[in-house]
Amino acid sequence: MTSRRKVIGTIGLAGLGSLIQTVQVPSLNQTSSFRFCLNTATVSKNPLSVKEYIQIASSAGYDSIELWIRDLKSYKESGNSFGELKKYIAQKGLTVQNVIGFAPWMTGGGEGFRQMKEEMEMAALIGSKRIAAPAAGVDESKPLDLFMAGSKYRELIALGREIGVMPQLEFWGSFIPFSHIGQALMVAAVAGDPDVRILADVFHLFRGNSGFEPLKMLNGRIIEIFHMNDYPAGIPREKQEDPDRIFPGDGLAPFKQILTDLRNTGGQKILSLELFNESYWKEDPLAVAKKGLAKMKKLVDSI
Repeated sequence: MTSRRKVIGTIGLAGLGSLIQTVQVPSLNQTSSFRFCLNTATVSKNPLSVKEYIQIASSAGYDSIELWIRDLKSYKESGNSFGELKKYIAQKGLTVQNVIGFAPWMTGGGEGFRQMKEEMEMAALIGSKRIAAPAAGVDESKPLDLFMAGSKYRELIALGREIGVMPQLEFWGSFIPFSHIGQALMVAAVAGDPDVRILADVFHLFRGNSGFEPLKMLNGRIIEIFHMNDYPAGIPREKQEDPDRIFPGDGLAPFKQILTDLRNTGGQKILSLELFNESYWKEDPLAVAKKGLAKMKKLVDSI
Protein backbone atom coordinates (compact mmCIF):
# COMPACT_ATOMS: atom_id res chain seq x y z
CA MET A 1 0.00 0.00 0.00
CA THR A 2 2.84 2.38 0.87
CA SER A 3 4.53 1.87 -2.48
CA ARG A 4 1.22 2.39 -4.31
CA ARG A 5 0.67 5.67 -2.44
CA LYS A 6 4.20 6.73 -3.28
CA VAL A 7 3.59 6.02 -6.97
CA ILE A 8 0.36 8.01 -6.90
CA GLY A 9 2.18 10.92 -5.29
CA THR A 10 4.87 10.79 -7.94
CA ILE A 11 2.25 10.73 -10.70
CA GLY A 12 0.52 13.74 -9.24
CA LEU A 13 3.67 15.86 -9.20
CA ALA A 14 5.69 14.65 -12.15
CA GLY A 15 3.28 12.80 -14.39
CA LEU A 16 0.01 14.64 -14.60
CA GLY A 17 1.81 17.96 -14.37
CA SER A 18 3.39 17.31 -17.74
CA LEU A 19 0.13 16.15 -19.33
CA ILE A 20 -2.31 18.76 -18.10
CA GLN A 21 -1.97 22.50 -18.44
CA THR A 22 -3.62 25.31 -16.56
CA VAL A 23 -6.72 26.46 -18.40
CA GLN A 24 -6.04 29.96 -19.66
CA VAL A 25 -6.35 32.08 -22.78
CA PRO A 26 -3.26 31.23 -24.84
CA SER A 27 -0.89 33.71 -26.39
CA LEU A 28 -0.70 33.69 -30.18
CA ASN A 29 2.53 31.67 -30.25
CA GLN A 30 0.81 28.80 -28.41
CA THR A 31 -1.81 28.14 -31.06
CA SER A 32 -1.79 25.01 -33.18
CA SER A 33 -1.53 24.56 -36.89
CA PHE A 34 -3.68 21.92 -38.57
CA ARG A 35 -2.85 19.41 -41.29
CA PHE A 36 -5.32 17.14 -43.05
CA CYS A 37 -4.97 13.37 -43.24
CA LEU A 38 -7.01 10.49 -44.68
CA ASN A 39 -7.43 7.30 -42.68
CA THR A 40 -7.91 4.74 -45.44
CA ALA A 41 -10.72 2.86 -43.65
CA THR A 42 -12.93 5.82 -44.59
CA VAL A 43 -13.16 4.99 -48.28
CA SER A 44 -13.55 1.22 -48.59
CA LYS A 45 -15.11 -1.77 -46.83
CA ASN A 46 -13.24 -4.22 -49.06
CA PRO A 47 -9.62 -3.10 -48.87
CA LEU A 48 -8.19 -1.45 -51.94
CA SER A 49 -4.52 -1.77 -52.73
CA VAL A 50 -2.16 0.46 -50.75
CA LYS A 51 -1.25 2.35 -53.90
CA GLU A 52 -4.92 2.97 -54.69
CA TYR A 53 -5.39 4.47 -51.23
CA ILE A 54 -2.36 6.69 -51.75
CA GLN A 55 -3.64 7.84 -55.14
CA ILE A 56 -7.05 8.67 -53.66
CA ALA A 57 -5.55 10.71 -50.80
CA SER A 58 -3.26 12.58 -53.17
CA SER A 59 -5.95 13.29 -55.78
CA ALA A 60 -8.39 14.45 -53.09
CA GLY A 61 -5.91 17.06 -51.82
CA TYR A 62 -4.76 15.62 -48.49
CA ASP A 63 -1.19 16.19 -47.36
CA SER A 64 -0.91 12.95 -45.40
CA ILE A 65 -2.35 9.48 -44.90
CA GLU A 66 -2.96 6.87 -42.19
CA LEU A 67 -2.42 3.32 -43.43
CA TRP A 68 -3.41 0.02 -41.83
CA ILE A 69 -0.97 -2.75 -40.93
CA ARG A 70 -3.27 -5.34 -42.54
CA ASP A 71 -2.91 -3.57 -45.90
CA LEU A 72 0.84 -3.19 -45.56
CA LYS A 73 1.18 -6.90 -44.80
CA SER A 74 -0.89 -7.73 -47.88
CA TYR A 75 1.32 -5.45 -49.96
CA LYS A 76 4.49 -7.14 -48.68
CA GLU A 77 3.09 -10.66 -49.07
CA SER A 78 2.44 -9.88 -52.74
CA GLY A 79 6.19 -9.51 -53.23
CA ASN A 80 6.36 -5.72 -53.12
CA SER A 81 9.04 -3.52 -51.57
CA PHE A 82 8.42 -1.04 -48.76
CA GLY A 83 11.31 1.04 -50.05
CA GLU A 84 9.53 1.42 -53.38
CA LEU A 85 6.28 2.25 -51.58
CA LYS A 86 7.99 4.99 -49.56
CA LYS A 87 9.20 6.58 -52.80
CA TYR A 88 5.71 6.32 -54.33
CA ILE A 89 4.18 8.05 -51.30
CA ALA A 90 6.68 10.92 -51.61
CA GLN A 91 6.04 11.20 -55.37
CA LYS A 92 2.35 11.68 -54.63
CA GLY A 93 3.15 14.55 -52.27
CA LEU A 94 2.09 12.72 -49.10
CA THR A 95 3.57 11.74 -45.77
CA VAL A 96 2.49 8.80 -43.61
CA GLN A 97 1.48 10.27 -40.27
CA ASN A 98 0.46 7.05 -38.52
CA VAL A 99 -0.24 3.35 -39.06
CA ILE A 100 -3.10 1.44 -37.48
CA GLY A 101 -2.49 -1.98 -35.92
CA PHE A 102 -3.77 -4.14 -33.09
CA ALA A 103 -0.75 -5.76 -31.47
CA PRO A 104 -1.77 -6.95 -27.95
CA TRP A 105 1.09 -5.18 -26.15
CA MET A 106 -1.00 -4.26 -23.09
CA THR A 107 -1.86 -7.85 -22.16
CA GLY A 108 1.50 -8.47 -20.52
CA GLY A 109 2.84 -11.22 -22.78
CA GLY A 110 6.02 -11.06 -24.82
CA GLU A 111 4.22 -12.01 -28.02
CA GLY A 112 2.39 -8.68 -28.09
CA PHE A 113 5.67 -6.77 -27.91
CA ARG A 114 7.22 -8.94 -30.60
CA GLN A 115 4.28 -8.19 -32.87
CA MET A 116 4.46 -4.49 -32.08
CA LYS A 117 8.19 -4.44 -32.82
CA GLU A 118 7.59 -6.07 -36.20
CA GLU A 119 4.84 -3.58 -37.01
CA MET A 120 6.90 -0.59 -35.85
CA GLU A 121 9.72 -1.72 -38.14
CA MET A 122 7.23 -1.99 -41.01
CA ALA A 123 5.99 1.54 -40.27
CA ALA A 124 9.55 2.88 -40.22
CA LEU A 125 10.25 1.46 -43.68
CA ILE A 126 7.47 3.56 -45.23
CA GLY A 127 8.41 6.72 -43.31
CA SER A 128 5.82 6.72 -40.53
CA LYS A 129 6.98 8.12 -37.18
CA ARG A 130 3.90 6.87 -35.32
CA ILE A 131 1.84 3.74 -34.71
CA ALA A 132 -1.50 3.31 -32.92
CA ALA A 133 -1.32 1.53 -29.55
CA PRO A 134 -4.86 0.53 -28.49
CA ALA A 135 -5.78 -1.89 -25.71
CA ALA A 136 -6.20 -4.75 -28.19
CA GLY A 137 -6.47 -8.19 -26.60
CA VAL A 138 -7.32 -6.91 -23.11
CA ASP A 139 -9.84 -9.08 -21.23
CA GLU A 140 -13.19 -7.28 -21.40
CA SER A 141 -14.62 -9.22 -18.45
CA LYS A 142 -12.59 -7.47 -15.74
CA PRO A 143 -11.23 -4.01 -14.94
CA LEU A 144 -7.92 -3.06 -16.50
CA ASP A 145 -4.98 -2.56 -14.12
CA LEU A 146 -3.96 0.95 -15.15
CA PHE A 147 -0.68 0.72 -13.23
CA MET A 148 0.28 -2.39 -15.18
CA ALA A 149 -0.82 -0.74 -18.43
CA GLY A 150 1.28 2.33 -17.64
CA SER A 151 4.34 0.21 -16.96
CA LYS A 152 3.84 -1.59 -20.28
CA TYR A 153 3.34 1.68 -22.09
CA ARG A 154 6.65 2.96 -20.68
CA GLU A 155 8.36 -0.13 -22.12
CA LEU A 156 6.59 0.38 -25.44
CA ILE A 157 7.75 3.99 -25.67
CA ALA A 158 11.34 2.85 -25.07
CA LEU A 159 10.97 0.31 -27.89
CA GLY A 160 9.51 3.01 -30.12
CA ARG A 161 12.47 5.29 -29.51
CA GLU A 162 14.86 2.51 -30.57
CA ILE A 163 13.00 2.04 -33.85
CA GLY A 164 11.97 5.64 -34.45
CA VAL A 165 8.20 4.98 -34.44
CA MET A 166 6.34 6.28 -31.40
CA PRO A 167 3.24 4.52 -30.00
CA GLN A 168 0.08 6.63 -29.76
CA LEU A 169 -2.01 5.42 -26.81
CA GLU A 170 -5.56 4.88 -28.06
CA PHE A 171 -8.82 4.42 -26.13
CA TRP A 172 -12.07 3.13 -27.65
CA GLY A 173 -15.35 4.55 -26.38
CA SER A 174 -17.30 1.29 -26.49
CA PHE A 175 -14.48 -0.84 -25.02
CA ILE A 176 -15.32 -0.75 -21.31
CA PRO A 177 -11.88 -1.64 -19.88
CA PHE A 178 -10.29 1.33 -21.66
CA SER A 179 -12.99 3.68 -22.89
CA HIS A 180 -12.33 7.05 -21.25
CA ILE A 181 -9.71 9.72 -21.78
CA GLY A 182 -9.23 9.81 -18.01
CA GLN A 183 -8.01 6.20 -18.15
CA ALA A 184 -5.64 7.08 -20.98
CA LEU A 185 -4.27 10.01 -18.97
CA MET A 186 -3.76 7.71 -15.97
CA VAL A 187 -1.80 5.21 -18.10
CA ALA A 188 0.24 8.03 -19.61
CA ALA A 189 0.98 9.46 -16.16
CA VAL A 190 2.08 6.09 -14.80
CA ALA A 191 4.37 5.71 -17.81
CA GLY A 192 5.89 9.02 -16.76
CA ASP A 193 7.75 9.54 -20.01
CA PRO A 194 8.07 12.83 -21.94
CA ASP A 195 7.16 10.99 -25.15
CA VAL A 196 3.69 9.83 -24.06
CA ARG A 197 1.08 10.59 -26.72
CA ILE A 198 -2.68 9.99 -26.83
CA LEU A 199 -4.59 9.25 -30.03
CA ALA A 200 -8.00 10.86 -29.49
CA ASP A 201 -11.15 10.60 -31.60
CA VAL A 202 -14.38 12.64 -31.66
CA PHE A 203 -16.57 9.53 -31.72
CA HIS A 204 -14.66 7.78 -28.92
CA LEU A 205 -14.71 10.88 -26.70
CA PHE A 206 -18.50 10.95 -27.14
CA ARG A 207 -19.18 7.22 -27.01
CA GLY A 208 -17.09 6.62 -23.87
CA ASN A 209 -18.68 9.62 -22.15
CA SER A 210 -15.39 11.49 -21.80
CA GLY A 211 -16.99 14.58 -23.27
CA PHE A 212 -14.87 17.33 -24.79
CA GLU A 213 -14.02 19.52 -21.81
CA PRO A 214 -10.82 17.54 -21.04
CA LEU A 215 -9.30 18.89 -24.27
CA LYS A 216 -9.04 22.28 -22.54
CA MET A 217 -6.71 20.83 -19.94
CA LEU A 218 -4.20 18.97 -22.10
CA ASN A 219 -0.63 19.90 -22.82
CA GLY A 220 -0.34 20.54 -26.56
CA ARG A 221 2.27 17.83 -27.09
CA ILE A 222 0.14 14.97 -25.85
CA ILE A 223 -2.21 14.91 -28.88
CA GLU A 224 -0.63 14.92 -32.32
CA ILE A 225 -3.18 12.83 -34.28
CA PHE A 226 -6.88 13.56 -33.82
CA HIS A 227 -9.46 11.39 -35.57
CA MET A 228 -12.23 13.42 -37.16
CA ASN A 229 -15.79 12.13 -37.46
CA ASP A 230 -19.20 12.94 -35.99
CA TYR A 231 -22.12 11.21 -34.30
CA PRO A 232 -25.75 11.36 -35.40
CA ALA A 233 -28.91 12.34 -33.57
CA GLY A 234 -31.56 9.73 -32.87
CA ILE A 235 -29.35 6.94 -31.48
CA PRO A 236 -28.63 6.79 -27.72
CA ARG A 237 -24.96 7.29 -26.92
CA GLU A 238 -24.58 3.83 -25.37
CA LYS A 239 -25.95 2.17 -28.53
CA GLN A 240 -23.83 4.00 -31.10
CA GLU A 241 -21.19 1.93 -32.86
CA ASP A 242 -18.40 2.60 -35.35
CA PRO A 243 -20.62 2.28 -38.47
CA ASP A 244 -22.81 5.11 -37.12
CA ARG A 245 -20.00 7.64 -37.61
CA ILE A 246 -20.76 10.38 -40.10
CA PHE A 247 -18.85 13.21 -41.76
CA PRO A 248 -17.55 15.84 -39.33
CA GLY A 249 -20.03 18.69 -39.13
CA ASP A 250 -23.02 16.54 -40.14
CA GLY A 251 -23.90 15.49 -36.59
CA LEU A 252 -24.03 16.82 -33.05
CA ALA A 253 -20.35 17.19 -32.12
CA PRO A 254 -19.47 20.73 -30.91
CA PHE A 255 -16.66 21.27 -33.41
CA LYS A 256 -16.16 24.96 -32.73
CA GLN A 257 -15.33 24.08 -29.12
CA ILE A 258 -13.31 20.97 -30.04
CA LEU A 259 -11.12 22.63 -32.66
CA THR A 260 -10.69 25.83 -30.67
CA ASP A 261 -9.51 23.85 -27.65
CA LEU A 262 -7.17 21.74 -29.78
CA ARG A 263 -5.76 24.86 -31.40
CA ASN A 264 -5.26 26.54 -28.04
CA THR A 265 -3.18 23.69 -26.64
CA GLY A 266 -0.41 24.56 -29.11
CA GLY A 267 1.60 22.30 -31.39
CA GLN A 268 0.75 20.89 -34.79
CA LYS A 269 -2.38 18.75 -34.99
CA ILE A 270 -3.03 16.15 -37.68
CA LEU A 271 -6.78 15.99 -38.32
CA SER A 272 -7.38 12.53 -39.77
CA LEU A 273 -10.74 11.57 -41.27
CA GLU A 274 -11.69 8.12 -39.91
CA LEU A 275 -15.12 6.71 -40.76
CA PHE A 276 -16.60 3.22 -41.03
CA ASN A 277 -19.92 4.14 -42.56
CA GLU A 278 -21.48 1.50 -44.83
CA SER A 279 -23.34 4.10 -46.89
CA TYR A 280 -20.13 5.99 -47.68
CA TRP A 281 -18.40 2.75 -48.68
CA LYS A 282 -21.01 2.37 -51.44
CA GLU A 283 -20.01 5.72 -52.95
CA ASP A 284 -17.03 6.58 -55.14
CA PRO A 285 -13.95 6.52 -52.84
CA LEU A 286 -12.43 9.67 -54.32
CA ALA A 287 -15.70 11.58 -53.95
CA VAL A 288 -15.96 10.50 -50.29
CA ALA A 289 -12.37 11.56 -49.61
CA LYS A 290 -12.91 14.96 -51.25
CA LYS A 291 -16.16 15.55 -49.38
CA GLY A 292 -14.56 14.69 -46.04
CA LEU A 293 -11.61 17.03 -46.64
CA ALA A 294 -13.92 19.89 -47.63
CA LYS A 295 -15.96 19.42 -44.47
CA MET A 296 -12.86 19.37 -42.22
CA LYS A 297 -11.46 22.51 -43.85
CA LYS A 298 -14.80 24.29 -43.47
CA LEU A 299 -14.85 23.48 -39.76
CA VAL A 300 -11.28 24.70 -39.26
CA ASP A 301 -12.03 27.90 -41.20
CA SER A 302 -14.99 28.58 -38.91
CA ILE A 303 -12.97 28.89 -35.70
